[in-house]
Amino acid sequence: MIQNDKTGENGRVSADNYQKFLSTYDLGCSTALVSCDFELASLDKSNPRKVQFIFHRKNGIEKVVDQYWADHLEVKARTFFDNAKMLKNRIYSE
Repeated sequence: MIQNDKTGENGRVSADNYQKFLSTYDLGCSTALVSCDFELASLDKSNPRKVQFIFHRKNGIEKVVDQYWADHLEVKARTFFDNAKMLKNRIYSE
C-alpha cells in the first residue's frame, strides 16, 4: 500500500485530490502517458490482482488518454517499449 499526501488512507486518489490526479489500471495507457512526459505520482498495489497508476493531472493529459483509446496517439516505438519495461520494473520492485 502506498500512502502519501496525494492519496487517501487506502492508497487511492481521494475525492479532494481528484482534480490534481488521474488514475488508471491500464498498463498500456500508463505507458502512453509516461511516454508523453506525464509524471507518475505513485502506484497503488493494495489490490493483489492489479495495480493502479496515479498521475499528476496536467493540461493535455485527458487528450492523450483519449488519443490512446482511439488509437490515434503517436509515440516512438522504442520509447513506448522502454517505458513499459520501466513501469513493470516498478510494479515488481516496490
